[in-house]
Amino acid sequence: MKVLQLQPATGQLTASIPYPELTRGTPAQAGMSADKLNKIDRIMESEIKRGFPGAVLLVVKNGRIVKESAYGWAKLYEKDQLLPESRRQPMTTAAMFDLASNTKMYAVILSYMKLMDEGRVSPEDYVVKYLPEYRGDGREQVRIRDVMTHSAGYASQVPFHRPAAGRFYSLQREKTIALLPQVPFSYPLGTKTLYSDTDYMLLTAILERITGERLDSYAEKHIYAPLGLAHTLFNPLKKGFQPKDCAATEPCGNTRSGMISFPGVRTYTLQGEVHDELAWYSMGGVSGHAGLFSQARELAVLAQLLLNRGGYGSYRLCRPGIFDYFTKPTDRNARFGLGWNKMIFPERIWEFGPYASPEAIAHSGWTGVDICIDPHYDMAILLLTNRVHAPNVPGKPNTFITDDFVAGSYGSIMSLVYEAALEK
Repeated sequence: MKVLQLQPATGQLTASIPYPELTRGTPAQAGMSADKLNKIDRIMESEIKRGFPGAVLLVVKNGRIVKESAYGWAKLYEKDQLLPESRRQPMTTAAMFDLASNTKMYAVILSYMKLMDEGRVSPEDYVVKYLPEYRGDGREQVRIRDVMTHSAGYASQVPFHRPAAGRFYSLQREKTIALLPQVPFSYPLGTKTLYSDTDYMLLTAILERITGERLDSYAEKHIYAPLGLAHTLFNPLKKGFQPKDCAATEPCGNTRSGMISFPGVRTYTLQGEVHDELAWYSMGGVSGHAGLFSQARELAVLAQLLLNRGGYGSYRLCRPGIFDYFTKPTDRNARFGLGWNKMIFPERIWEFGPYASPEAIAHSGWTGVDICIDPHYDMAILLLTNRVHAPNVPGKPNTFITDDFVAGSYGSIMSLVYEAALEK
């Protein structure tokens, strides 16, 4: 943009240029193969006939939504009973999904990116700066980046929701938050990378100490609402939504088809309540490791915000340098950025497919969601499924009959979308 003959000569001109916003378009307009994308429809329809519950696939390419499709059922079971077709709830593209571990990215990490842009926190800061009670056993040496990259020293989780947790047993959010600084380490700081829910529960405590707001209030007020995202939130049933607005998850609560029991365990079909046990029982539905719900079209806005390197429309989350800082591979483990997963071939094919670029970032969620964002191809792939809305394999409480389905293993669908982009 060039401005000539500004009058008077001492005058000033302020230009505000918004970030790109999503439009809708055809695969051809984005240079993608419609035939290859249609192949996904045939595969998904076959999966549904075999017994896979449901899914929504949304593809963003070059700023356009070129595919948004729903498959199967939002609710297929009532407890352990397969519903007759007349009582099933069809999946729609407007369905809200339990994002499980994608909460880590789209609630916690986005919030930290914003707070860093505002100069309120840095991942290089020590945790004890914000939680003075976080002391002893080397805690004073733990930085926020260590927690973000799952290298702070924590085991995969603490079962706060079960009496077996002993002194860490907690069914009150405030108590759980207070216990987090006392959780013991399982390995020395920085000696390995172990994916841990405790890390992102601790990041929640830090964020809430910095902002003075609960995580859901902060993210909903300062990120989602300014973007017009009314379906991206925690505890949807407490905020005006109905179970039918959400894709159902585990049919028999948290019992894994009756194989697991603990005091107060939910036994009813979960729909609109966070599936994750720690989030539901010990964190009131609001935690940094799980609890966020959203729909594909709103997640597409957040994906485009990241493809734009920090903003969408008139909203700015952070400057581009902060996006780059969070998404580059860490020195300790090239598999991770700050929270974001990075493509490592062939280890991460199941999550990214084989064609992702080194710039790609992704994260999956245990309930059946996988989101891949690839700036190199200006593309985002959002595959949201309710794969755990199915019976368990007998004798295997963490294995569902859908685990070997194409739709439930992500990578094949991701591969076909990339092929649609690369074919031309």
